[in-house]
Amino acid sequence: MHTLLLSAQDPETPARAAELIRQGELVAIPTETVYGLGANGLDETAVAKIFEAKGRPQDNPLILHICGPEQIELFCHHIPQTAYQLAEAFWPGPLTMVLPARSNVPRRTTGGLDTVAVRCPDSDVTRKIIRLSGVPIAAPSANLSGKPSTTTAEHVLHDHDGKIAAIVDGGHCRVGVESTIVDLTEERPRLLRPGGITPEQLTAVLGDLVVDKAVTAQIDKDAVVKAPGMKYRHYAPSEPVVIVSGSREKAAEYIRRHFVPGDRVLCFQEELPLYEGCNPLSYGQEADVNTLSAGLFAALRELDDPSIHQVYARCPVGDGIAYAVQNRLKKAAAFHIVDAEAEV
Repeated sequence: MHTLLLSAQDPETPARAAELIRQGELVAIPTETVYGLGANGLDETAVAKIFEAKGRPQDNPLILHICGPEQIELFCHHIPQTAYQLAEAFWPGPLTMVLPARSNVPRRTTGGLDTVAVRCPDSDVTRKIIRLSGVPIAAPSANLSGKPSTTTAEHVLHDHDGKIAAIVDGGHCRVGVESTIVDLTEERPRLLRPGGITPEQLTAVLGDLVVDKAVTAQIDKDAVVKAPGMKYRHYAPSEPVVIVSGSREKAAEYIRRHFVPGDRVLCFQEELPLYEGCNPLSYGQEADVNTLSAGLFAALRELDDPSIHQVYARCPVGDGIAYAVQNRLKKAAAFHIVDAEAEV
């Protein structure tokens, strides 16, 4: 199969991409978070192609991308008023809501569950593709399963050239980490995955928010999950990743003490001088956490090299978008964290 590279700036692109979606093909679509591997979310055969292309576990639910809050009731039922309040506050944008699924949503899309995750992406070209296709687009991140997510069309081409029908090139993703996911099917709203919409922003609208265990720790491989990115090791390069916490000086001392040829260091731009001779890679500025969010997956993909022995990573602290960056790095490290302050 020849994979078409379509420019988001070409006025013919939305119609071409929508036609491919209607034909049951896979099309990679740009969003503000990461690139998604899109298919007709109501077509089980098309959705099956997503799982095959990614090597994705069958019990890992997909997100339905829709045009706006007016479409929620087409695919969900028993919708709480809080869903519309969140949509008014944050859509289009990096927020996904888990709601009871209507019978027209295939179980293959929902990962076998009676709930479905929905969001409205903040990408004009992608929303136009959804409108023209006439169907919701199921789209997980367009990386190979478990690997660092795709934030450029070049990343997608690297993983799927010749395996999918087309890639819509919308440039570099602005947010750089996957959407925030909140479950609205329980008595209390539950954060399943942090992202570009912060817990503080959610609480300001909802007044209450429970943080799921999967956000802060590895959960059992047999657990039933309602959203992507909760159970399996995600976002990870081939080699082991170890997060080193603590002050800049203590972390640098620990890493230099354990560093061997073949290791790499993933750090903040401000810390690069501390790791001279250790082949460091910066993924953004600690003083501007948005640069860390935007740069994380590109850096992790650069580090996805079998010749590398181990990666020592520095992780931001704090709330807001830093919370989402922490989550992705901890998932990549399978929650392997060393406190440099406690090391002798």
